Formats: sequence, structure tokens, C-alpha cells
Amino acid sequence: MRIEQLQAFLAVAETGSFQVAARQCQVTQSTISRQVQALEADLDAPLFHRGAQAKLTIAGERLLPKARRICQDWLQVSRDIADLMAGKQPELCVAAIQTVCAHFLPPILQQFCQDYPNVQLRVSSLGSDRSLKVLRDGLVDIAIVMQNAKLTAQPEMAVIPLYEEAVEVLVAANHPLTAYEAVPWEALSRFPHVVFKDGYGMQRLVQEQFQKCEGTLQAALELNTLDAFRGVVRQGNFVALLPKAALTECRHDPTLAVRATEAPVLRRQVVLVTTHDRLSIPPIQRFYELVQALASDFQGPAAAAVSPLALVR
Repeated sequence: MRIEQLQAFLAVAETGSFQVAARQCQVTQSTISRQVQALEADLDAPLFHRGAQAKLTIAGERLLPKARRICQDWLQVSRDIADLMAGKQPELCVAAIQTVCAHFLPPILQQFCQDYPNVQLRVSSLGSDRSLKVLRDGLVDIAIVMQNAKLTAQPEMAVIPLYEEAVEVLVAANHPLTAYEAVPWEALSRFPHVVFKDGYGMQRLVQEQFQKCEGTLQAALELNTLDAFRGVVRQGNFVALLPKAALTECRHDPTLAVRATEAPVLRRQVVLVTTHDRLSIPPIQRFYELVQALASDFQGPAAAAVSPLALVR
């Protein structure tokens, strides 16, 4: 059963004539006849009494209201998809890690709202794993997260590197580790750490780094906000390993100290993740372009720009 067959059936039912229906549909009468005959074959029932006027059979009467509903739904979904591809979607949903929401996205959000004032922009601050889950579930259009190849391996996913940044050490101003300009990993393993909760990419990244250095991560406390990290570290002997962007305010706080780590320096890569089909939708493509333009100021040599058109192909 095809939509053209239902449209032909409706035209004949409404006009009572195959000839008039053909003119209304701007096709030949033989085309209308073939479409109705094919529909009758699919349903294994005659739909019209053929005579001077085409009148509905009992099967045709049963089909008529449902055919109208199907064609109306088809017309509406066709309009909805046309609007979507023309950039008329009602909202754009983004999930991003905290530091991106706080330090990277604000100028992008402002410019996007100016470019698309009729698109409701919704931004959620989530951990990397959670952001990728809601993207896979279709609840958001874009996720800006720490790279995790295990969670973005599906062929429909488009992963665009944005920038890399070092992970640094946050301690209280009077902490023993402030004696180091670059803190050894062995020294870091001697103190209790405040870490992000499970499901945040930073926790996994830090744990993997300690394993590589054959050290032990003393994870004493799990938190999920940067304000909480600062408050807890400020009070005692705790250590936190956080990305550079998260420590901007800490550098001006006399109660806190920031130190680099000794080699190997731990770095995280921030990526934008969406699906290939979404990149062809104008508002999403524009948001991508704004993110990519700003990311060029942060990018390390390993994070080369990627053309959205190349990704769509």
C-alpha cells in the first residue's frame, strides 16, 4: 500500500468519477485506475461499484475515514520534516560538561539566540557519560563532552575534536604539595583525593592515569559540582585533579593553590558529538560552526578542525 494509492482512492471517493479524480490529481485516468486497482489487490476487496458514477462498496466505506486520517498525517509529517530541514525546528537541546557550560558556551549561546530567535535553546549540565546517553536516546541534539571512544563508536555518531587542556592539581594554600612547582604522581598518591562521581569522564581519566603511573588513587570523596570541589579542598588535606578551565577562579583565591603535574602531564580532549543526519539541519549546523570557531582559540595540535559537510558525507 502506497500513499499515492490512498490519495487516488480519496479523489475518486470524493468526486465520484475516475475522470474527474484524474484531473484533480493532475495525472491520467489510467494512472488513477491502476492505483485504485493496486489498492484493491492489496486489500483483496473491491472499493467501488463502477458505473456511471463510482460509488463506494462496503469495504470502501470502511476504508474512507482511515484513508483520510492516514493522508492527513502524511501531509502533516511532510510539512514537519520540510520545516525541520529548513531550520524551523522549535528547539535545540544541548548537553555539556560543567566547565564547558561555565566557560566555553556563554558567548556561543548568546550568538546562537541572535541568529535563531525562534528556536528555544535548552542546555543541560551533565557528566560526559550521561550526556552521551541522552544523545543516544534522542533527548538532545548535541553533546559536548570528554572524548570516550567506547561510547561514541556507533557509525551514526559524528565526533568533532574541539580542544585539549591540561589537568592540574588543586590544593589548599597551606597544603604540603604547594612545595612543588610540578607535583610528582608519586606524591599525589600519598594524599586523599576528591573525585567526580561515577559517570563523569574526569573520574575515569584520573583513575587510568594513576594505573599507568603504577600509583594508587585514594578516592576519599565523590562530588559533582566545581563549587563543592573548591569548598572541600579549601578546608583540609584533600587533593583534586581538575581540568585547567575549572581552575580559573581558583588562581585568584588566596585560600587555594594550583600546581601543574610532573610528566607525564595528563590532558583531556573535549569533543562535540552529534549524529551525521543532525549536521544537515541548519540550526544544528550553525551551532556547530559557532562552537568550532571558538574552539580554534583553544585547540591543541591534536585537535584539527573537521568540516561538517565532510562529516555528512
